[in-house]
Amino acid sequence: MFDDLEKLKQFLPKGDDQKETEINEKATTENLPQANLRIWLERQKGNRIATVVKGFDGENNDLERLAKALKSHCGVGGTAKNGEIILQGDHRDKVFAFLIAQGHKAKKAGG
Repeated sequence: MFDDLEKLKQFLPKGDDQKETEINEKATTENLPQANLRIWLERQKGNRIATVVKGFDGENNDLERLAKALKSHCGVGGTAKNGEIILQGDHRDKVFAFLIAQGHKAKKAGG
């Protein structure tokens, strides 16, 4: 049975491992400017809760990379706009631990 699987693997397109590596590299926060960030909990429309990270002073590309890394770390959806990162749900503790581990100064504030 395993021999058949090995034979089938040779017909699959190569490069799937490279795609995963590129995705993981985009989600890293290396070479990002260190920032003094504040983590808020806010209520959105429809009584939904969102974790908001404010105080990032870097470029928009860097903000997007940090947002992607936070979204993948927390396993949630979200967005990055107007210098803020908005994550769906209450993930303040995870975000705080992640930012400290990446070398950012972070503090829970508000909400």
